[in-house]
Amino acid sequence: MSLRFITTADTEILATAAAVRRLPDDFPVRCANPGMTQDVDPFLDHVLGDDASVVVIRVLGGRRGWQGGVDRLAERCREQKIVLTALGGESRPDAEMTALSTAPSGAVAQVGEYLNSGDVDNIEQMLRFLADTFLLEGYGFEEPKPARELGVYLPGRGDVTVEEALEGRDPSKPVVGITFYRSHRLTGNTDFIDGLCEAIERQGGHPLPVWSYTLRRAHDAEGRVAALELLDGKVDALVTTMLATGGANAGDTATGVASEDGGSEEQMAWDSSALEALDVPVIQALTVTMSRTQWEEGDEGLRPIDAATQVAIPEFDGRIIGGPICFKERDDQDSPVGTAVPRYVADPERCDRLAGLALRHARLRTGAWTDAAKGKKVAIVLTAFPTKHARIGMAVGLDTPASAIRLLHALKDDGIRVEDIPADGDALMHELIANGGHDPEFLTDELLEAAPLRISSEDYLSWYRTLPADLTDSMVEQWGEAPGDRYLDPATGDLVVAGVEYGDVVVLIQPPRGYGDDQVGIYHDPELAPAHHYMAAYRWLNHHWGADAIVHLGKHGTLEWTPGKMLALSASCAPDQAIADIPLVYPFVVNDPGEGAQAKRRAHAVVVDHLVPPMMRAESYDELADLEGLMDEYARLEVLDPSKLPGLGAEIWKAIQAANLQEDLGIDADHEPGDAGELVEHLDGYLCE
Repeated sequence: MSLRFITTADTEILATAAAVRRLPDDFPVRCANPGMTQDVDPFLDHVLGDDASVVVIRVLGGRRGWQGGVDRLAERCREQKIVLTALGGESRPDAEMTALSTAPSGAVAQVGEYLNSGDVDNIEQMLRFLADTFLLEGYGFEEPKPARELGVYLPGRGDVTVEEALEGRDPSKPVVGITFYRSHRLTGNTDFIDGLCEAIERQGGHPLPVWSYTLRRAHDAEGRVAALELLDGKVDALVTTMLATGGANAGDTATGVASEDGGSEEQMAWDSSALEALDVPVIQALTVTMSRTQWEEGDEGLRPIDAATQVAIPEFDGRIIGGPICFKERDDQDSPVGTAVPRYVADPERCDRLAGLALRHARLRTGAWTDAAKGKKVAIVLTAFPTKHARIGMAVGLDTPASAIRLLHALKDDGIRVEDIPADGDALMHELIANGGHDPEFLTDELLEAAPLRISSEDYLSWYRTLPADLTDSMVEQWGEAPGDRYLDPATGDLVVAGVEYGDVVVLIQPPRGYGDDQVGIYHDPELAPAHHYMAAYRWLNHHWGADAIVHLGKHGTLEWTPGKMLALSASCAPDQAIADIPLVYPFVVNDPGEGAQAKRRAHAVVVDHLVPPMMRAESYDELADLEGLMDEYARLEVLDPSKLPGLGAEIWKAIQAANLQEDLGIDADHEPGDAGELVEHLDGYLCE
């Protein structure tokens, strides 16, 4: 006879393994997680075996959390006369699960109390209780003891007070709060928090980790979030590994009454005000539930459930989506619970990347620069698709030249050193074009040699050699050996960056992602490696010019569409290496959240939605307006005086030549068309398009 503990919470398996190591060697218990189970009965055959006498199952989401599996387990337990204790994953009792239990209600409640505390001591006492009560053993047990709901943790010291955690802090170092689940602290699953704290310290910050049961508001009239109150006024940025703050279910309402059952809409509204009240950047750190090997080999980055709970839903809180910091590794050697024991293992390189992002956001807020002598430096990046002067600043629903001018003035008003602001958007465009740009039709060796913004080939190559081989190999295969053959100063070999400096602000034209006739394909191809010049421009922006933040004006650029994982990017992903840990602000048209999400999830962008422009009649201008007038006159004369049409046709032909439209119309400029009617019909189709 033996016990079975089936749970969807890996931390409970970890705690059970630690508890069993305190018990006699032959203590009869096995654990299992049904989370990835496809076939229920084979799973239950394996778990129950021939000797299961008592089963405890705890599923986050209750019966619906393991669709069909919970009901089938209840059937099997009744058939095999196995004592079943069924519990939901929340702290409140789950009536559906309790109804499926065959154990006495008092025993079900007591097991629930042990698990709600969740620490190793309580899990040990739960196992003793089950063995003594149902297997008639004599281990002895203690009653459930409540564990703390909240605490401050420091690596190497354990639980401390907030004052102790901040003791001796260098005032020049920004404080980065970290929130993580209480279950990880109580079960000793803190390697990933230790790794993140070490990375924050390496990046010049001071970590302040807080563990808590939840970040959702309390079930009372005040709706408090205790963990955030603990951090309020003490942190300059917050990194969280926890789920969304603004809940929308009955358990999150003050009365516990769902809206469909009469609860008010106000009670059910998404409420992330507790996070907003901190008034600091909030960054979501991703805890990947795959092993590092699985993550490296796949393109998706996260499992669907993790994509939902760690990315899509936290976005409703307004969180910045950071990268992964750890991976779930499973140790099946000498496991005392019959299954691999999972724990999160920190990835130092990914922790450094996320810590850098958090610290740079914190310094934007505080001005606590690594280099105290310099002020904030901001880059404004404009797209140019296709690579033509006429397409600089292309964006859907946004006048980017005018917006850039307004932004330059706003940055200056905010205290940033901004000099020689152009008079208007047209003047800005002319200055950008005069500095060279990327248009191959107009770019000359003289312009390349005169361009002031550049990165030497040697500097680019020294960085390029540090990049992961799979990224550089794809670049070489597509574009040849570094540093490439585009946008190089013929005299020095420097890679030229297209843009204009205005003091501590630079306006940059985003470099072409690639080269070739199929510009649309190049723009959107998810497999096309970035060109050397593309990566060099972002390297210059980050490490040579020293941008503290980038504002990408308008939908949409190419950075977020370059190759790599869909989510939870690695060092081999092109967006990760290009943007690195620079804060990115992205004004984006409000009616296309799908493409905006790409920038949020693959380039940690802070998306600032702008409205679509008001609808108005599209009018012609200049020579086209003159042509439209002649066309209207032609239509009138067709009815009233057809004899005058040949003369008017000649005037239309002269207007076409004045507007230089003959090439667009596919007409030989040296031969006037003989049929005025055909010419007018052809021109009408062109103007309508």
